[in-house]
Amino acid sequence: MDTSSKTAIVTGGSRGIGAAAVTLLARKGWRVAVGCLQNPERAQSLCASLEAEGCQVFPFRGDVASAAEMEAFVQTVLDRWGQLDLLVNNAGIAQQKLFTDLTEEDWDRMFAVNTRSLFTCCRAAVPHMVHRHAGNIINVSSIWGQVGASCEVHYSAAKAAVIGFTKALAKELGPSGIRVNCVAPGVIATEMNAALDPETLDALREETPLGAIGRPEDAAQAILWLAGEESAFVTGQVIGVNGGFVI
Repeated sequence: MDTSSKTAIVTGGSRGIGAAAVTLLARKGWRVAVGCLQNPERAQSLCASLEAEGCQVFPFRGDVASAAEMEAFVQTVLDRWGQLDLLVNNAGIAQQKLFTDLTEEDWDRMFAVNTRSLFTCCRAAVPHMVHRHAGNIINVSSIWGQVGASCEVHYSAAKAAVIGFTKALAKELGPSGIRVNCVAPGVIATEMNAALDPETLDALREETPLGAIGRPEDAAQAILWLAGEESAFVTGQVIGVNGGFVI
């Protein structure tokens, strides 16, 4: 596929799976807008490094929970590059907490970043895609959105909502030539999981049939495949990148 004129937005693109996806897409010739909020310096550093390789990238600081800021993000991309071919909704947060200790603020923030963000970003991007009768949306969920995790009820619920959102939007946008899919990573070596103690990581590794903790690049490869023409007849699907943890 000639990606020299293909344009992508990756939210949460400054670290982890997002940064791996930005790097892989950019090196494959995509023009990539890197969404970030908490780590603007890291996003700028990533973009500077990729630009030194000849890639076309730029960072954008905005809150994915804000409809106005995501409208501005999409408009910035359209003003700069004229079109938007791919939206990767990767921004997310996690928290481990007993259900009985959860506050309303915990719950609302989890859904704002992990689920409301899909609404704000897609609402900004979809009209442009529908007008062109072309587009691709990839949402990032989690294995815990598929099977649930103890002490992560709000995270599991928010990531399960991502899967439902994906399936419903795929049905609605398919007639407009727009594909919508989901990547559900397993245990990946990211900063989000860095707080897990060695014993917990060892236990998770043992529970994984492939006997390993995943890399951000593993999930990024799935995103790249869903972004390309090789998956042109794939929509509404959840692609597990989990080493067999959930089958």
